[in-house]
Parts: sequence; structure tokens; C-alpha cells
Amino acid sequence: MNTAAPILEISNFSAGYGKVTALHEVSLNVPHGSIVTVIGPNGAGKSTLLNAIMGVIRSTGDVRFEGQSLARKNVEARVMGGMSLVPEQRALFADMTVLDNLQLGSFRRHRARESQPMDQLDWVFSLFPRLAERASQLAGTLSGGERQMLAVGRALMGKPRLLMLDEPSLGLAPRIVKEVLEVVGSLRGHGVSTLLIEQNARAALRLANYGYVLENGRIVLEGEAGALAENPKIAESYLGISASKNTAPVTA
Repeated sequence: MNTAAPILEISNFSAGYGKVTALHEVSLNVPHGSIVTVIGPNGAGKSTLLNAIMGVIRSTGDVRFEGQSLARKNVEARVMGGMSLVPEQRALFADMTVLDNLQLGSFRRHRARESQPMDQLDWVFSLFPRLAERASQLAGTLSGGERQMLAVGRALMGKPRLLMLDEPSLGLAPRIVKEVLEVVGSLRGHGVSTLLIEQNARAALRLANYGYVLENGRIVLEGEAGALAENPKIAESYLGISASKNTAPVTA
């Protein structure tokens, strides 16, 4: 594996539903060990981007994961290859316990006949202690924040090299958002690269190394996350700061 090359490379990538094209020739990279965020308004195509990368919906263009084309790989093959998506809906099994949901997250590793497919469990519990406290509780009885923690934890059980998160802060209290995003930030030190789709631009740009702005299915701006946060257009459109007042770097 060439870690100098991006773990994910997308070039001239278009995708949509039926006859409707929602993404138009998008190009972006996710370097190894980094957090890359895509911000933009509702309806910009952010969720479509992640679903297309995972092969859930049709797409055209070039997608490469660790240098290998994904053109002929279905969703299962992409998961088995080391990619994981936490969707906006979280997609938990409400009638199963927290522990059972986490065990399902290790399915890829069981399928690959790894010798210790559950060896991430203690680590996940250390990241989210509340999951350990609620291990025998049904997932459907958890709070919104706990369900998000479980969704991320379940994804991490598969030991992905690329984690894709769709609006992890949606509907959560600020304190829980901070807790979840702090965990996401810590993943850089564990060999996990992250593509973060987030409407909370302030939190996303504070966390990420690099960012892209998606509007009407097209990338309209990109750059180092700190530079984007200081960009007058971004400050006014996404951070709620008037361009005339944006004379100093934006801080959280």
C-alpha cells in the first residue's frame, strides 16, 4: 500500500437517482490519516456523494480506494475492502441489544476469518463508555446521542481504514455533538481516515484537515480547513458571520 497516495481518490464523479443527476463531475481526495469534510446546504448532494462512493446508487467517473478502482465492486466488496459508511439514519437494529449491534459490526472480519474479529470491542467501549454501561440494553431504547455513538462504534468494529460519516451531529445536543466529534478527531491516531459530511460547518472545519464546499451538486470551493473557516464567503454563508465583520480568524 502506498500511504503517500490518497486513500480515496474521486475524479469527474457524477451520480444521481433515476434520470436526475445530483452530483456533477466532483473531484476530491482523502489523504491517509486525515479528516476531510464536505460542507454545503441541504439538497447540495452531500448524502448522494457518500452513497455513490459506497456503490449504493449509480455513478460515473473514477473512484479509487487505496489505489484500486472500485468500478466493478459492489457494496459488499467495498465493505470487505475496508470502507464503512455511517448513514444519517444510523440504521441500527432497534430490537437487538447494544452488544449485538456491535457484534454485527464485526461481520466483515468474521467473514474474512480473522483470528480475533471482536478485538475492537474494548477500544470502542473506551471511546464510548456509555455503550459499555448499556451493552445489554435494546438499541431502540437509547437516546439520540447514544444511538449515534452506537452507529459509529458499530462501524469501528469492522476496523475500517476509511470511515464515512453522514451528518453525525444531526439532531444532537451541543454537548453530545462535541463528545462524538472528539472521538472522530481521535481516530487519526488509530489509522482511520475519515470523510465527514456535515451541515454544522463550524464544527466540521474545526475538526478537519481539509474541506470542500458542495453547492448544487458541484464543488465550488476547497482548501485547508482553517483557511476555509476564514474565507468571507464561508463565514457569511455557513458560519453566520457577516463578511464585513470577518476581520479575524474564525474560532469555535
